[in-house]
Amino acid sequence: MDSRRPRVRRAVIMGTTEHPPMAVSYTPDGYATVTPYLIVDDGGAALQYYESAFGAVLLQRVDMPGGKLGHAEFSIGDSRVMMADEFPEIGALSPKTVGGTPVSLMVYVEDCDAVFSQAVAAGATPLRAPEDQFYGDRSGTLKDPFGHKWTVSTHVEDVSEEELAKRLSQMQEAG
Repeated sequence: MDSRRPRVRRAVIMGTTEHPPMAVSYTPDGYATVTPYLIVDDGGAALQYYESAFGAVLLQRVDMPGGKLGHAEFSIGDSRVMMADEFPEIGALSPKTVGGTPVSLMVYVEDCDAVFSQAVAAGATPLRAPEDQFYGDRSGTLKDPFGHKWTVSTHVEDVSEEELAKRLSQMQEAG
């Protein structure tokens, strides 16, 4: 089967499948090919934090019996993020439980200094203050209260490949 062709599913209306097939995209509307899925130790608090820190907009929330967040989706700008509370029984563990994370999320914003300050005021720990980078971004890195690392960036300059190589060489020579 050609992997580029969309999957087809039959419409089921009133118990019949006699309707013509519908083409279904392998990616639902509004989703990118790669969508981060964060596991946290307090989903309700995390949703509040991401709203305060990054202006996240809640799109979906599924609460489980007992108060755990079973699944949530929110957007930051034009990007969608999924999230859930820890469920150790299925191996869904947060950075706090496993002792950190090797993954960092990159978020582009209009003013990285303002968003960085906003995220810190909401409870993040600064790891690297915003500064201009040789590759044309101004960025800083922080750890949110749930153990996830975020690099907050504003693209400030288009840098050619030649200029990028020159700047990298100068940076390495300096030390």
